[in-house]
Amino acid sequence: MITVGMNYDVIEGKQDEFEKVFGKVLEIMGKMDGHSETHLYTEVGKANQYLIVSDWSDEAAFKAFIASEQFANVTDWGKEQILAGRPKHEIYGGGANAAPAAGQGCPVSH
Repeated sequence: MITVGMNYDVIEGKQDEFEKVFGKVLEIMGKMDGHSETHLYTEVGKANQYLIVSDWSDEAAFKAFIASEQFANVTDWGKEQILAGRPKHEIYGGGANAAPAAGQGCPVSH
């Protein structure tokens, strides 16, 4: 089991739209093999900063999700319409390859 934290800075005023699209992404995630659960959090005092925390059976299952066409479509739209900066993610758990990828950019935001 791994836990993934994905950090997003959203353009001020676009929070409702980001949350609406998150609901659609959550539906996609729910159909992916290896996905357990996902939660969306906002930063106290900074309503445009979000953290998505999701649990996966392993890193391969998470990578299959971020490589999916559906996720690519959402991230392309997000880069153009919603995000104020490049997303960052960290992976926790899963054994020897589990060191957090602190500060690493989200691979789907290139």
